[in-house]
Order: sequence, then structure tokens, then C-alpha cells
Amino acid sequence: MKRLSSHVVIVVLVALAVIAIAGCGGSTATSAIQKVDATRAVDMLDSRVVVDVRTPAEYAAGHVAGATNIDVEAADFPSRISSLDKTGAYLVYCHSGRRSAIAAQQLAAAGFSDIVDAGAMADLVAAGARIQ
Repeated sequence: MKRLSSHVVIVVLVALAVIAIAGCGGSTATSAIQKVDATRAVDMLDSRVVVDVRTPAEYAAGHVAGATNIDVEAADFPSRISSLDKTGAYLVYCHSGRRSAIAAQQLAAAGFSDIVDAGAMADLVAAGARIQ
């Protein structure tokens, strides 16, 4: 069996390291999203733009005080978020946490860098969020 020179081994190891590093850093979208528990989310409500991503009917039936409604499943969601400040701090929630996760991913993909996925509204209410 032929033995590789030390230079070839070094080149191969460096190439593998570069590939590994590039693969690890490739997802800046998900690094913009924090998933927090409801208690921590309630503590953050006053320092972030709160976005309720449920339907307008769900929002009208009751929502976290001060929240803005932008329905993640509406056709105009991308255009509505494009008018927001991408450098702002946002907290998103929905009924069960499914839509908030989708909204957080879409915000991150659109270039937002500080997003908290607070999950379900019921958990926020149980942790002390005020409802209007």
C-alpha cells in the first residue's frame, strides 16, 4: 500500500476542516431565532414588537396586549413584514406554536436578525401575559 506524503495529508485535512466550518455556519436564518419558554417570553413583551400571527378572527377574539396582527398564512404576509424594521426586536406567537415557528423562519429568511418564537398564546396567558 502506497503511503501519502505529509503534505497531501495536511491539504486533505485543511480542505475537510474548511468544508466542516462552512457547513456549520451556513444557517444564519435559524441563528436569528430564539425559542423561549412562556415565562421568559412574558418578561420580553415590553422590549419587543409583539406579533400575533393568527387569523384576524382569532386576534379579534383576544390577543396579547399591544400585539400587532399579521396572519402568517395570509397571501400578504411577505409584503406586510417587508414594511417592518429588519433591525428591530420581534416576538411572535400563535395558537399552538406551529404558525409562530413558520413565521419566525419566514422573518429570518427575509433578513430579520432578532426574533423570539414565543409559541402558544395559552402558555403566554398562563405565564401572566395581559390580554385585550
